[in-house]
Amino acid sequence: MALSNVEFQSEQQFVTELYERLEDLRDQAERAVQGALREGATGFQARLERDVLVAEQSGLLSMLNAAENGLCFGRLDFSDGRRHHIGRIGIRQDDAERTPLVLDWRAEQARPFYLATGHVPMGLRRRRHITLEDRRVTALHDEILDLTDTERSGYEGADADAVLLAALDAARTGRMHDIVQTIQAEQDRVIRSPHQGVLVVEGGPGTGKTAVALHRAAYLLYAYRELLAKRGVLIVGPNPSFLDYIGEVLPSLGETGVLLAAPGDLFPGLHATGTDRPGAAAVKGRAAMAEVLARVVADRQTLPEHVPSGSGEDSEIVPEPALEIDHEGYGTLLLDRTMAHAARDRARATHLPHNPARPYFAFAVIDALTAQLVDRLGADPFGGPNLLGPDDIAQLAKEIATSPEVHAAIDTLWPHLTPRRLITEFLADPTHLSEEDAALIRRTSGDWTPADVPLLDEAAELLGLDDSAERAAAERDRLERVAYAQGVLDLSQGSESFEFEDQESEYLAAHDIIDAERMAERHEEADHRTTAERAAADRTWAFGHVIVDEAQELSEMTWRLLMRRCPTRSMTLVGDPAQTGDEAGVGSWERILEPYAGARWDRVRLEVNYRTPAEIMELAAGVLRAHRPDFEPPRSVRSTGVAPLVRAVDDLAGAVAETVREVAPAQGRLAVIAPRPLHAALAAALPGVTAGQEPDLTRPVVLLDPLQAKGLEFDTVIVAEPARLRPSDLYVALTRATQHLAVLHTGSLPEGLTP
Repeated sequence: MALSNVEFQSEQQFVTELYERLEDLRDQAERAVQGALREGATGFQARLERDVLVAEQSGLLSMLNAAENGLCFGRLDFSDGRRHHIGRIGIRQDDAERTPLVLDWRAEQARPFYLATGHVPMGLRRRRHITLEDRRVTALHDEILDLTDTERSGYEGADADAVLLAALDAARTGRMHDIVQTIQAEQDRVIRSPHQGVLVVEGGPGTGKTAVALHRAAYLLYAYRELLAKRGVLIVGPNPSFLDYIGEVLPSLGETGVLLAAPGDLFPGLHATGTDRPGAAAVKGRAAMAEVLARVVADRQTLPEHVPSGSGEDSEIVPEPALEIDHEGYGTLLLDRTMAHAARDRARATHLPHNPARPYFAFAVIDALTAQLVDRLGADPFGGPNLLGPDDIAQLAKEIATSPEVHAAIDTLWPHLTPRRLITEFLADPTHLSEEDAALIRRTSGDWTPADVPLLDEAAELLGLDDSAERAAAERDRLERVAYAQGVLDLSQGSESFEFEDQESEYLAAHDIIDAERMAERHEEADHRTTAERAAADRTWAFGHVIVDEAQELSEMTWRLLMRRCPTRSMTLVGDPAQTGDEAGVGSWERILEPYAGARWDRVRLEVNYRTPAEIMELAAGVLRAHRPDFEPPRSVRSTGVAPLVRAVDDLAGAVAETVREVAPAQGRLAVIAPRPLHAALAAALPGVTAGQEPDLTRPVVLLDPLQAKGLEFDTVIVAEPARLRPSDLYVALTRATQHLAVLHTGSLPEGLTP
């Protein structure tokens, strides 16, 4: 038998054994879950232990299922005789020993797979790439790193980049795949950077920024599991379609507990799908909006404006503006401007947000009205001391505090506000803005937009949550549990045998090892939601790490929101200022980070373009060079030999449809990228293509605008009417193709786009 066949069959046998071990682990996890669910758990502690076991084994089962495809992809042969297989997750040979059957790609021992070279072999003799389809080995590719070693397997390749190029040339499916088998050295160094601080990963189109960020998330969860499993990792992408596109990457690497969100999803309970008018998002995104909203909230803390009718008719003194409060049995009370001003000053002096400060305002008003009523009812006609005693005054205060009319007056001057109510009313009548800006954002109806989300979050921060009633109820429940627990312990103590009354018992009773407080804590209801589920529902959740893709697109107000979500500033920001397309985008890393991190951030740049062929990249670079002569695009690693097609047409929709028929790949995906106003006409000419909604990227042909196309890639791209796109948007559109590009136009070409 030929040596090459022996090697091939040996790898197939190993893969077969590996999947048998995978099945064993899966069966064990399933049996553990089913066994725990069948057993009747009685008592809180037993139920808690059962739920923890079910959660752990279910998580393991999800990880095993997600990582099954292409479980093993490489092998390291060391000069000292050691041999390690590399896979998406680590699997031990058996439960008793910790000997790895396959190393997790994130383990330190696996780094030579990504970093070793002929000049720096890192102890390696050979590096093997293994290609699987389902559970079958279909290809081997060996790289010889120790040139003095004469042993050959028959699978050595002259091109060390053959595996990478094969992955780049593969047809797209509408879903991003992990790059765990082809991580390059510059990418590996970024992926394994320490998690502390802010790391900016900058790079042009096709440099693998998104893939690096996702693999970095998987690595951090592996290296800092205890920390990040508790606090969670948030990944922010530009839109829901992009999140669908990347959604399978982390599960394929065994990580299923990460929260993915678009900017419009970052306020709990809200999915913002509306669209702003041109210019509105830029106004809403300015950092100055934080001060505007603070003034809007302050405006809602009002004082009486009108003088009550009939007030001061028999007096030369000009009466104060006041609210008339009809108090049953005692006539009319007046809450005048001086009283309200003093109450407002008292509440503001607490420096609490609006809603938590409201009770202080209410208490001050109640005290002032009580004093007014005491003066009225207890005044001595002969000028002596007040005739009401402490009990009488306390009773009057209680009546005022429970008066619906008094609470209505308090609501008028210091209303309880919700973020949605405040922002809805602000957008209907924008204040503290120029007339031009107010006109841009004014809206009396319609869906929430992504640019509204940071405003809602800022409003929530300014308003706060008055949870005093909930805290009081929780404390009552806790005291009831403690009292019940104490009763149980008392019964336990009283049930001891009378034979030990005169001597110290050698037996421990329940009250000897636990007190009522601890016993009550054990019986609190546990929260069994995943970290991601709890984080998604909690606006104040502090994530252990935050990753932002297309970070240059986010507004200053969105950055305020995200920094609140990550007070430790442990973040990875991915983007390219040259591709900034959103009108509210900050673009500059310095402008984004200096207000929050000062100089405590680092930037790395990826210089190699793995996606875009050199022919397409050169055409796209001309668009930006026309405005920035010193612009240098990332270096493409491959060339297809096919120049982009640039064609003038008369009937745009018909020409697009015809070109789709001509160049649509037999396998893979095609995208038509055009300005949004053209979508309806183009969709009508393309069978099965719809306009005006989030596209299904798994379909053979999709219609997008440049903003929707950010971060995506397709085998073939058709760009329509390039002159109607801004240079940065056109640059994005032109660099989405991995194989073929066509540009169709009815008018003149934009500056820099030379056929």
